[in-house]
Amino acid sequence: MTHRIIPTILCGGMGSRLWPMSRVDQPKQFQSVNGAGSNTFFQETMLRHHVEGFGDPIVVTNAKQTAIVARQMRSIGMDATIVGEPIGRNTGPAVLAAALFALRKDPDALLLVLPSDHIITGDINRIIISMADAADNGRIITFGVEPSYPETGYGYITDGGAFGNYAGLHHVSKFIEKPPLEDATALLDAGGSYWASGISMLRADLLVSEFARYDQGTLAAVSEAVAKAHFDELGASILEELAFVRSSNEPTERLIFERSDRISLAPLPGIKWDDVGAWNSVHSISEKAGNGNVTQGDVITHETSNSLIRSEDRLVAVIGLDDVIVIDTPDALLLASREHSQDVKKIVEQLKERKRVEVASHRRRDMPWGQIERLRDTGSYEMDMLSVEKGGKLKVNGTGRGLSILTAVSGNAECELPSGVKRLNAGVSVIIDPDYSMPLVNDGEEPFLLLHVTVPDLTALAEQAAEVAKTAAEIEELGQIESKLDGMTADSAPDGSLSAA
Repeated sequence: MTHRIIPTILCGGMGSRLWPMSRVDQPKQFQSVNGAGSNTFFQETMLRHHVEGFGDPIVVTNAKQTAIVARQMRSIGMDATIVGEPIGRNTGPAVLAAALFALRKDPDALLLVLPSDHIITGDINRIIISMADAADNGRIITFGVEPSYPETGYGYITDGGAFGNYAGLHHVSKFIEKPPLEDATALLDAGGSYWASGISMLRADLLVSEFARYDQGTLAAVSEAVAKAHFDELGASILEELAFVRSSNEPTERLIFERSDRISLAPLPGIKWDDVGAWNSVHSISEKAGNGNVTQGDVITHETSNSLIRSEDRLVAVIGLDDVIVIDTPDALLLASREHSQDVKKIVEQLKERKRVEVASHRRRDMPWGQIERLRDTGSYEMDMLSVEKGGKLKVNGTGRGLSILTAVSGNAECELPSGVKRLNAGVSVIIDPDYSMPLVNDGEEPFLLLHVTVPDLTALAEQAAEVAKTAAEIEELGQIESKLDGMTADSAPDGSLSAA
């Protein structure tokens, strides 16, 4: 059984209630748990199960986010099979795709399906490993957390009684979708109900057979998408879109778990779990100072209490406020009461309606070769900083709107210009045309920093200026002629003859 449990990490969703940290292209799971410099939610999930008894993970993510997944794995020294979804289809097709990839390497693989953005404390691996025999023998294990309050944002699983032959394993009576407060309170008072953690374990081949039993259309679609998958430049397997889009846009729970007679419940006693769905949750689970404040980054407070204050790259000072959320990023600032932390998603909805870029992406973005950060965009010129990792290869593209001035800031690299190959060392600049795509490779021993400034095409401007000057000269000359004609008319005699000078 050693190394047969395959952590299957699902990286879907945006986490809109954690804006401005979480963005569409850089969602919650890829953001730092405790502020700048700390591991991300995704990295913490990877590391949690990087122990004896577990194999290399399978990570299922948006096809546009394979670069950030690869970069964050490298930074913690881990490897995984990366599967890219060309379009989001909920967890059902995602887990099925992971199962099909797992079966290519191990026909007896056990999948441990994990959300990528939860906070978990306690020895959860001990409980997981204790359930491996039951899963290996054909049970579908779903893990439940004992509720501590009547939460309306979670699903519930009710206990159907203990199994006789597997210690700690229970039958499932029923699944309950996010209940209203009255029902959630009743479930808590009655006992025997658990929050659905989103964590499950089952054989990969069993999942395939259950899809064949309950949703043959999705099985056919995902199987074709896997068979026709292609590798991107990072080696991630990108599912074929035309096939994948035909799969059911439903969670695994609805497609399989709620219908299968193999479903079982494993409670997680002593495990602290939180899906960290809003900023108030971040405050609740974080270590606090004596005044109840949670501060992350460069923060100073005075007469402030019970607040979450987070800064990324500049000083934030808060005076005389209580029970507030302050989240500062380079391009957006959120200030909210803790009571209204769930309403952040309403701001996100407004940003989407207004097509604001701040809802989609941070200024700094991960790329297959490193990172790119937007420093300035005035409308008349753009300025980006590219950080190219050792060995990184890319093409620096002209923007199509003007000349690109490229200046090496540090490190060294080799680029290819129309005139030939050129070395770029600190202080060296080159200019490329709007439609040119310049190959570049960092063949040095350290990251290569390149400043990319896009300005209007000066040649075109000069030509336009010359045309304007020519036109102005013609207008001026015409004006002089008209002036002379007017003078001649004024000096003419009443009979039409010219007067003597």
